[in-house]
Formats: sequence, structure tokens, C-alpha cells
Amino acid sequence: MTQGSGVAAATGTEVSRLRLVALGGLGEIGRNLLAIECGDDIVVVDSGLMFPETEMLGVDLVIPDVGWLVERRAKVRGIVLTHGHEDHIGALPYILPRLDVPVFGTALTLGILRNKLREHRLLTSTRLTTVTPGDTVQLGGIAVEWIHTTHSVPDSCALALHTPLGVIIHTGDFKVDQSPVHGEPPDLARLARLGDAGVLLLLSDSTNADVEGMTPSERSVAPALASLISGAAGRVLVATFASNISRLQQVVQAAENADRHCLFIGRSMLNNIKVAQELGFLEVGRGTVVSPKQADRLPDAELCILCTGSQGEPLSALSRIAGGEHPLVSLHPGDTVVLSANPIPGNEEAVHLTVNNLDRLGAHTYRGSARGLHASGHAAREELRLMLTLCRPRYFMPVHGEYRHLAAHRELAIASGVLPENVAAVDNGKVVEIDGEGLHVLDRRVPAGYVYVDGLSLEDATDVVFRDRRQLAEDGLIIVHLAVERSTGAIVAGPELIARGFIEDADSAALFDEAQIRVREILEHLAPDAGWAVWKGAVHETLSRFLFKRTNRRPLILPLVTEV
Repeated sequence: MTQGSGVAAATGTEVSRLRLVALGGLGEIGRNLLAIECGDDIVVVDSGLMFPETEMLGVDLVIPDVGWLVERRAKVRGIVLTHGHEDHIGALPYILPRLDVPVFGTALTLGILRNKLREHRLLTSTRLTTVTPGDTVQLGGIAVEWIHTTHSVPDSCALALHTPLGVIIHTGDFKVDQSPVHGEPPDLARLARLGDAGVLLLLSDSTNADVEGMTPSERSVAPALASLISGAAGRVLVATFASNISRLQQVVQAAENADRHCLFIGRSMLNNIKVAQELGFLEVGRGTVVSPKQADRLPDAELCILCTGSQGEPLSALSRIAGGEHPLVSLHPGDTVVLSANPIPGNEEAVHLTVNNLDRLGAHTYRGSARGLHASGHAAREELRLMLTLCRPRYFMPVHGEYRHLAAHRELAIASGVLPENVAAVDNGKVVEIDGEGLHVLDRRVPAGYVYVDGLSLEDATDVVFRDRRQLAEDGLIIVHLAVERSTGAIVAGPELIARGFIEDADSAALFDEAQIRVREILEHLAPDAGWAVWKGAVHETLSRFLFKRTNRRPLILPLVTEV
């Protein structure tokens, strides 16, 4: 590890071009992973996950497909991390067993990552290197420099990748916060010096590219939080991201000023709190934190509960509390609940469900930036324009956002002076190449689809899988069991209908009796030697038509034939 400007070392071979391949993070929120290939070297920036959409039934997490990288593992020099959010580091426990390469990040980023690796029993086998802003690490022919920025998690950095063709700046997630809760303002001076020397390519966070103005400082949420926490008659529950240490610090400070104790709920929340305290990113007074048993003995007016679930995640602490299913916390009528976050696009329905459940139980709910309870961690248009002005890149590529965000950022870059032919707004899997003649989007694509984490397993789930899961969730399942004599094919038992999640009203018995008659009738018209595939197809078609006509529902039908 070296300090300083970090000019890339010679690789021994002439490098005439570099390529960029995003395997996630373009055209979507989350799953951020970008591979930068220069000669015989590949450096990977971030490896994040995204949470499943509503129709992805049974899926816990979605991560990038890294098959393209695994095929080139001999060229991958390392994974460099910009910050500790799930959408930038959350896929690593699933990727590292397939891609055994070193990982580099700041202290808090790796502290949060270590908890994840420990849970997956990968901590001892993973090569982790801690860096600080200003450090440069040489990875083959690419020198990676970390530059201090500000975001909604402390210890966030931009990256300057020094290549033989020029400097690439990757902003990571950022905003220009001149009064951050932790640390110094962003190191704009270093970015300006790089811009003066010449920046080949800028890759910039696009999440708020359609938001005018400047993003408020993280400190701006303190007054609204303090007002609610001090003014509430009963308990206060605050839900936010477990990694938003600066937000948690302000909630803790407001609770202490209001003479309230703090109860932390949620495994990720507890893990991150411990890491942040150990590294000095979170200050909590002696006696402030209480256990669940101690919290039960406190008056409601003396307790503040901090938990996960601001995005309505089904298994999060707040969702379980709202559903009356949490083992440690039950909602009290009159509780004040604060969702200190805005819904990530795609999570709106889940958040609304949680809020409805909270209101139904008598809570007073407050949420979002409209009430001053949240400040985004992402730069708005004026800050994005400032980044473009400081770096003055020859080429520009917007990253991190849905395509509407990428398109808005592309137009902003052109308006800021980047030539239209030097801007590439692309989707995941497209190959962007830079050589002596310019920037090119190649007419080919590498695999960049979804890999689904279902429980502890990984699967490339197909549309058929999700169709079946959706059908099970909406219309239920019916198993049709037949026992037939092996030699003659005669039915000796059944058909027996076993239903799950279909109907349970008073008419179900009569309906199933009639369904059994219909199935037996169709089977009597089939030849005994027609084969089990024909039998099962006939049963499925007959029963499906009958049930839809009578109930307007299409349960998943599984014919099961047993030979005796």
C-alpha cells in the first residue's frame, strides 16, 4: 500500500484500451457491481445485493451473476469497496466462494462486512485489507486511490483508478455534505486536482439525478427527530437502515436529551451498532442502552426503540412488530413510530402495508423527508453538476440508478460540457470500451442476469418458477392421488383430492365430491395402457376447467399416481 497520487505501475505490456462491464446497478436500484478491465487486469468495484420485487415469491435476496468474472478469475486482482451499504457489499458472502480474491475497504465498511462473512463462516478464509482515505493500492496495472466523500454511512469514499490510459473516477454513492455528523466534508480539493491533471472517465452516482437543487445535510433531520422524541407521551419507535450510523447517532442523542433509554432491535442493527461503537463512529452514554427485559420495566415515556424495517421488509423488526409477531416488542396504543427513510423505488407497497398495520394498532406514524425526518444520502442535480465541473472528464458514464436516472444524468453531463458522443448510458451486461479513438458501446452483451438467494441456496430462477409460486400464493394447491393396479391399470383407490390454500367454506365438501366424480369419469374413458403422462394430463385439464368454472380460480394441480 502506498500513499499519494498513485500513478499506475507499468505492466510490461502495451495497453491500448480498457473495458467496463456492469453486472448490476444500471437500470435498477441495488446490486451494484462494476468490472474494469485493463490489459491482463480486472478490478471489481463493489458487490451488492438488492431486495426482491413483489412478484419474486420465495426469494430472499437478489445478487449479480458473476459467471463472466469467474471465467476470468485469473485476471481479477481484487474487489474494492466504496462504502458499507448492502447494495454495495451484501453479495460478497455469496460471491467470494466462487471468486477467491482480496477485498479492500475502509474500517467501517470492512467492519460491517466482517459480520456478514462470520455468519457465512468465510471470515478466516477471506483476505481483507483496511485502507484509509488517501491510500493507494496497486492491483496489477491499476492503482486504486480512496478519496473521502460523504454519504448516509460514514467512512464512504470515491475511487480514483489510475490506469495506463488515464484516470477513472468512480464517485460511489455520495452527496456534498458540508456539515456531516461524522468526520470532515468531502475531499473536493483532491477531486479538483485530479480534474486539473486530466480525468479520462467519470462514473457518477445517478440516484437523485432527477431531483433539483442540493440534498440537505444529514444534520438537518436532527430538529424533527428531537421534537418527536421529546414531545411523545408514550414510547417512540424509530426505524431506519441499520448501516445509517449517522442517523442512529442523532436518534440516540435526541433520546438522551429527552431522558429516554434506547433499546436496539434487529440482528443487523445490533451487529452494526457494536462495530460502530468499537471503531468510534457511534457515541452512546453509559446506561443509555437497555436490554428487552429492562425495557419492559421502564415507563413508556422513558423508552426509545431503534429497529430495522424502514423499507417494509417482511422479516424486519418493524414489520413483525406491526404484524403482532415480534417476540420481544408489542405495539402499545399511542406509540409514536418514525420511519426515518424514504421508500426505495419498488418498496412502496411493502412500506404502505407496514404503515397500515401500525395505524390499525393505534400507533401515530410519521415518515419521510416531507416531515424533515429523512435526508437522502445521494447527490441532487447541483451536486452532480459540481462533480462534473471539478473532474472535467473526457468521457462520462452514469451509474447507480434506474434508467430514468441514468438518462437524466446523461443530459446533465452534456449540458455541463461533455460531448454527446463521449457519454454512455447503458444497461447491465453491455460492454463499454475506451481506446485511442474514443468511447464505444460494443454490440455484444455479457451475462448479467439475476441470481436468487432462496434460503441458503442460490438459484437461477426462471419465469416458470415464479409463475408457479405466484399461482400457489394466489389460488392454492390441489393434489389428486390415484392408486392403480400395476398389471391392469385399474383404479383401486381414489381419486382423492387434497387441497391447501384453496377454499375452506361450507361448500368445499360438495365441490370436491363433484370434482372426484368428474376425474373418475374422464379416467374411465382412457385406455389402461395410455400411459401415466396421458392420465396426468387428462386429470389436470379436466379438473382445471371444472374448478375455474365453479370458483373462478386456477389452483396448481398436481396429479399423483401410485402403482400397487
